[in-house]
Amino acid sequence: MKKLDKLVIKSFIGPFILTFCIAQFVLVMQFLWKYVDDLVGKGLSNTVLLELLLYASARLVPLALPLAVLLASIMTYGALGEYYELTAVKSAGVSLLRFMKALIITVAGISIFAFYFSNNLLPKANLKFGALLYDIRHQKPTVALKPGIFYSGIDGYYIKVGRKDDENNILYDIIVYDHTSGRGSDHVITAEKGSMIQDEQALALTLKLENGKQYREVEPKEQSHNETEHKAYEMVATTFKSWEKRFDMSQFKLNRTDENFFKDLKQMLTLQQLYNEVDTIRHEAQHLKNGLVSSMGVYVNLKKFGIDSVPIPSTVQAASFAAVDELVQPYDPATQLQIYERAINKARNIKNYTDVTDKQLAYKERDYVSHMVEVYRKFTLSVACLVLFFIGAPLGSIIRKGGLGWPLFYSVLFFILYHVTSIIGEKLAENNILTPLAGMWLSTIILLPIGFFLTMKAANDSKIYSTDYYRNFVRKLTDRKPHIA
Repeated sequence: MKKLDKLVIKSFIGPFILTFCIAQFVLVMQFLWKYVDDLVGKGLSNTVLLELLLYASARLVPLALPLAVLLASIMTYGALGEYYELTAVKSAGVSLLRFMKALIITVAGISIFAFYFSNNLLPKANLKFGALLYDIRHQKPTVALKPGIFYSGIDGYYIKVGRKDDENNILYDIIVYDHTSGRGSDHVITAEKGSMIQDEQALALTLKLENGKQYREVEPKEQSHNETEHKAYEMVATTFKSWEKRFDMSQFKLNRTDENFFKDLKQMLTLQQLYNEVDTIRHEAQHLKNGLVSSMGVYVNLKKFGIDSVPIPSTVQAASFAAVDELVQPYDPATQLQIYERAINKARNIKNYTDVTDKQLAYKERDYVSHMVEVYRKFTLSVACLVLFFIGAPLGSIIRKGGLGWPLFYSVLFFILYHVTSIIGEKLAENNILTPLAGMWLSTIILLPIGFFLTMKAANDSKIYSTDYYRNFVRKLTDRKPHIA
């Protein structure tokens, strides 16, 4: 039996590693397509890009791992069935469930690793990925002048070139608008040609111009006392043979943000940290409810309306409008008006305080649900690997096809079902249509009966999935001759 276990494990490991790498590659390409606008033109080093891809790959493991288990299990048992090895094992008296035992233990180990990864490694990857992506998005693009288009990446300057000689790094027909004075386009520089030199080590950019002119408006020294009179600015025009301007390039450097700013986000927390946050949310929500109850108790007391001498008969109910009228009847109209005004003010305070508290409680409820979703997400990944294995293994023994053809087709179908139901369940939980427990386990609730059904049918050698069975059944119906009495 140990040889059979080694055989099935060896047959599974290769396709599992292959399919996991393929799934990771496809998902990483999707990630690059999604964030390409944030990465292009920033002058990022290869080290930063590789670091970002590493963190992104870690974040995509929860999608790639279940797909790899599903596809590898279908390929393994499909290949064993295709080459009649599964038939030989069954003819020797070994049941399918016994033949699956070794891989059940193997996939259980993968599920344990998946839980450890989700609880310990994935939060750190999310933290570093979020911080690095935030820095990249807020980094200014590197200087990339395009002919005929104004470049505004340097604070206070707009630069346009007519054409470029990339081979010799020469710019032609240059226009520079200097807005550093804060008075608009009061300083304009034109030049026939020039060059732009970047010093990466000194973080400086030098713009050298040749054969040009400067136009500058000079603000008059004497201020006019007549507000309706417009100021008269002098225009100073100068020519130059060479002109040089040095810009600070530190604003283009990738500055790494402190990761502590992101560590409190729910995606960056471990299971224990999530439980601590949930307890904190519950305590804060209960504190708001207690504060609302105590405040309401103070407000509804008629003696707090500012007239402490108002008697409250024991037979009078404070919640009745008629009772309030009876309380103020002994007083003169002016005092009655004062009591009613103060009562109205207190009622408004109650309404405002209740509205604010209701919004705060609603926010706490959403926060609680989102944290509980992350709690259950830690477990759904590991359980999904087992559930998809119990779908893939019997399905592979039924279709008896190896390779990447039919196994890939079936695995994509079931993975789409798993992924779509997971997203639907999560959205239903976030919208309070389902509880976080029911929403996050919705995909498992749907797929688990399917896996149990497939396993039982495959263990009993059911012909319900055999195309030959249906083909023969149809042939029998069509070949039957009519009975002549």
